[in-house]
Amino acid sequence: MAEAAPRSPVLVPSARAWTLAAAAGCLLPLLLQLPGALATGLAAVAAVVSALSWRRRLPRALRLLLSLALVALVFAQSGPGLGRDTGCALLAAMLAIKPMELATLRDGRSLLGFARFAPFATFLLDQGPISLALGLAGALAALAAMLRLAELESGDDAVLPPRDRLRGVTAMAAIGLPLAMAAFWLVPRIATPLWGVPQRSVGVTGLSDSMRPGDWFDMLADDSPALRVSFDGPVPPTSEMYWRGPVLWDFDGREWTTARGFRPPAPAAVVHGGRRYSYELEVEPTDGRLLVALELPVDVPDGAQRGHDHTLATRQPLSSVTRWRMASAAPASFEPELPPAVRAAALRLPDGFNPRTLALAAQWRAQAGHGAAADAAIANRALSWIRAEFGYTLSTPPPGRHGVDEFLFDQKLGFCEHFSSSFVVLMRAAGIPARVVTGYVGGYRNPVGDYWIVRNSDAHAWAEVWLPGRGWVRVDPTAAVAPERIYDTIADRAMRVPAGLRALAPMFGVGDWMRRGWNDLVLGFDAGRQQRLLRALAGRDLGAGGMVLLFALVAGLALAAMLWLVARGERERDPVLRAWHRVGARYARFGLVPLPHETAAAWAARVAAARPRARDLPALSARFSDWRYAPGHAGDARALLRDLRAHRP
Repeated sequence: MAEAAPRSPVLVPSARAWTLAAAAGCLLPLLLQLPGALATGLAAVAAVVSALSWRRRLPRALRLLLSLALVALVFAQSGPGLGRDTGCALLAAMLAIKPMELATLRDGRSLLGFARFAPFATFLLDQGPISLALGLAGALAALAAMLRLAELESGDDAVLPPRDRLRGVTAMAAIGLPLAMAAFWLVPRIATPLWGVPQRSVGVTGLSDSMRPGDWFDMLADDSPALRVSFDGPVPPTSEMYWRGPVLWDFDGREWTTARGFRPPAPAAVVHGGRRYSYELEVEPTDGRLLVALELPVDVPDGAQRGHDHTLATRQPLSSVTRWRMASAAPASFEPELPPAVRAAALRLPDGFNPRTLALAAQWRAQAGHGAAADAAIANRALSWIRAEFGYTLSTPPPGRHGVDEFLFDQKLGFCEHFSSSFVVLMRAAGIPARVVTGYVGGYRNPVGDYWIVRNSDAHAWAEVWLPGRGWVRVDPTAAVAPERIYDTIADRAMRVPAGLRALAPMFGVGDWMRRGWNDLVLGFDAGRQQRLLRALAGRDLGAGGMVLLFALVAGLALAAMLWLVARGERERDPVLRAWHRVGARYARFGLVPLPHETAAAWAARVAAARPRARDLPALSARFSDWRYAPGHAGDARALLRDLRAHRP
C-alpha cells in the first residue's frame, strides 16, 4: 500500500502574518491603478476575508458565492469587454479573496506565488516610478515571506529577525541588479512590440473624436498632466496657447463627431503669418491616435499624418509616453477657398431639432443681409449676446431633445461644451460654415525645469467659422463670458483647500519634474535613443551584431559578479554559526585565531588564559557546543544568538 503524502504544516501566526502582509504589499500598487470605488471595495473585501479566515477556512459555499459576486462586480465596473483593465481587476479581485484558503504551508506558498503577478500586472496600466517602487517593495516582501515559510518547513527554532530577513532578500535582489540594468540598456530594441497588448477596456482620460453632453466631466475633474511642453526660444502668451485636437463636423442633435458623412480632400491650404514657435511635446499615453499641436502646426512630425482640417493623428497608438518635435505659427489664412463638399458638411444640421435657434438665426440673417461683412457681424452679435447675458458654470442639468434651445433661451449657463456647440449650430443656421474644435487651452509653467504642463482639466472646446477672404477663423465663445458671470470652475474648486497645503505647491512642481525625468530616462528609452546612446559610447553605429556582442560581454561580467557574490554569501547561512565565527574573528585581531584542529572548548580555554577579560567565553563556547552537537540540550537558541552577538573581547 502506497504511503500517504505528508501533510503540509499548519501556518503559525507569525508565518500567516508575513504571508498576508506580503500579499497586501503586492496588491497595493495594482489597486492604486483601478477605479477608486472598485479599489476601495476590493481592499475592504481583502481585509474582511483575511480577518474571518485567520483561524479556519471559510465554508466552500461562501467562498464560491463571494468569488462569483466579485467577478460580477468587476464586469459591472469595467463593462463586458475583456481588456487590460478588466483582466487586472479580475486578478486583484481573486487575490483579495485568496486568503480564504490560507491554512497550511502549501496554501501560503500558493498565495505568494499568485500575489507576485500583481506587481507585473500593475505595469500594464502604469509604468511610473511610484508603481515601480511599490511593486519592488511588494516583490521583496513576498520573497521575505517565502523565506519565513522556508524556516517553518525546516523546523529550525532559530527564526531570523524581520530586519535580517528583509535585509537578506534585498541583498539577493541587488545581486541581480547589474544583469537587469544590462538587459534594459543593451538588449536590442525594436520600434514595435513583438506581440500586441489588448487596449484598455476602460478608456484613459483624454480627448476623443466625439463630444456628447456629460462626457467631459471626468476629464475636467482630472488634474493629471496630458502634455508637457518645452519651448525652444519664444513662448506664446497663455491666452494664445490653443492646443488644437480633433475637429468635429457632424451633429445629430445631441452628439458631435468627426467627419464621418463625407470624405474630405487633401489638407487645406494654410498661409502662416504669425510668429513661429518651436517646441517639444511630451504626450502622456491615451491608447488613442489623436495628437494635439499648438495652432497651427507648420510641419507634420515623423510618425504622424495630417487630415484635411489639419488634425494630427499618429500611425501607432499612444500606448506609452511619446515625444514630438514640432513648430507652429498662427495662420494668416486658412483654406480661403472652401470646396463645395466641405461647405456642405460645415452647414449640415439635423432635421427636427432646436426650432427657436433656427428662427433666431433666420431673423439675424434677414437683418444683416449677405456678404462677408454680414457674416462677421452675425458672429460678433452672437458674442455680444453671450458677453451680456450668459454665465459660466459646471453645474448644468442634462439637456433635453432641444438642448441648444434650452441653453440659449432658458438656462444661459454652461461650460465650453455648451458654448461651442450652441454657437456652431447658431452660425450654421444663419448660413455661416462652422465647426467645433476640441483640444486644450493654456497651461502652467513649472519653474522647476522651465517647461509647461497642460492638464486634462485644461480640456476645451471652441468654434471655427469660415469667413470669405480669411478662411477659417477661431472664435472662442466661452472666452466671451464676462468675468463677473463665471460662477464656478474646476480651478475655483481646487483652491478650496486649507491654506497650509497651498504652501506645498512647489513640491508638486518638483514631483512633476521628477516624473518628467523618469519619462525621459526610462519610459522614453526606445530604439532610437538606444542607438544614439551606443553611438556616443562607441563612436559609431554598432548594428545588431555589435549590440548582441556588447550585451553578451556585459551580461557575462554581470553573471560572473553575481556568482562571486553568491559564493561569498554561501559561506555560512546559519545565524548562530555565523555569529560564532564572528566571535573568532574579533579575537583574531589579538593573535588568537581559532585553529582548524581546535575544538570550541579548547580555543575558548586558550583565549581565557591569554585574556582575563574573556573569562565568560568558556561558558559561551559550552552553550555553543551543546547547540551544535547536542540539540536536545541546547536551550534557547535565540538567547545564545543574542549573547554571541553581544560578546566582545
